[in-house]
Amino acid sequence: MSDKLNLLDLTREEMVEFFKEINEKPFRAPQVFKWLHQFVADDFEQMSNISKDLKAKLKEICVIEGPEIIEEQESKDGTVKWALRTKDGQAIETVFIPDGERGTLCISSQVGCALDCSFCSTAQQGFNRNLTTAEIVGQVWLAARRLGALRTTGKRRVSNVVFMGMGEPLQNYTPVVNACDILLDDFGYGLSKRRVTISTSGVVPGLNKLIQNADVALALSLHAPNNELRDQLVPINKKYPIEVLLPSVQQYLNDSNASKKVTIEYVMLKGTNDTAANARELAELLKDLPCKINLIPFNPFPKTRYETSTQKDIDRFGEILIKKGFIVVTRRTRGDDIDAACGQLVGEVLDRTRRQERLKRKAGDIEVRTVS
Repeated sequence: MSDKLNLLDLTREEMVEFFKEINEKPFRAPQVFKWLHQFVADDFEQMSNISKDLKAKLKEICVIEGPEIIEEQESKDGTVKWALRTKDGQAIETVFIPDGERGTLCISSQVGCALDCSFCSTAQQGFNRNLTTAEIVGQVWLAARRLGALRTTGKRRVSNVVFMGMGEPLQNYTPVVNACDILLDDFGYGLSKRRVTISTSGVVPGLNKLIQNADVALALSLHAPNNELRDQLVPINKKYPIEVLLPSVQQYLNDSNASKKVTIEYVMLKGTNDTAANARELAELLKDLPCKINLIPFNPFPKTRYETSTQKDIDRFGEILIKKGFIVVTRRTRGDDIDAACGQLVGEVLDRTRRQERLKRKAGDIEVRTVS
């Protein structure tokens, strides 16, 4: 692996300090920063307002490297799903969901996940490591390169970024916060606070300090109306139960300029959490919390014990909540011809890669290191 500094790892403030350390004028840092994130440059020679000497110095000690695309799938509705490989051979997943000339990018914050939510495909892969700031921001950088950057096309194709891909963002706190800084920076991607969303399963210590470092929109993966059921579906609830979690969410909303309502994510599991009684209990639980509720039809994956709720049961569940005064949205299925549970594409790609590598080793063609 290269020992050069990946500039995608730096916030603008950090880049200014770095330029000072290499005896360059600090005002050059925002210029380079804009080239990285607004023009999504991958070559210092593209930076037309940077001196020849500075380009040479940066080439010697720095790199611009995002993850590598190992597989791309595009749905008939325009949804694009990428399996990406990091420098050490790990695989992560990123999804772009278009909406006219704009769209939402769902990005990963970890390789795998340690929370072991029973209905989640990514959790079944286990946890490998946290992503760096460069690997998180690199997903946005790569998507902008593929879809068109603001400064090169005049259009902001990636208008929203949600930390809802692989991993629990608040268990990779500093890189996620730094990535948010770059996404919100006017010299970076220039997104508004309301268009960057961190989703958490309930890591209360991270949530309690998040407002001090990153004021962005908030989503809560709740999935159950009581502790007994949530303990089964989202095991971190045993450490931070609902009566501890919801006050922290409320405090975040009180202090935030970006998130006056939390989005409650509720995956619909047939016969598990989708009854009328569950809906009434959820309404009672959330009655004092400013929120909107996102009902998510379960997306099955191999060997799961869960099934998707019927549309009739999803509609009934939503109607009960609406009558109680809640804003309720049932997530529309996008990319269903390419999609499965989050992380499944990565699992399929890795399995296929391992099979190919075993065949190559058996044939004696080349020596290959298995991706783990």
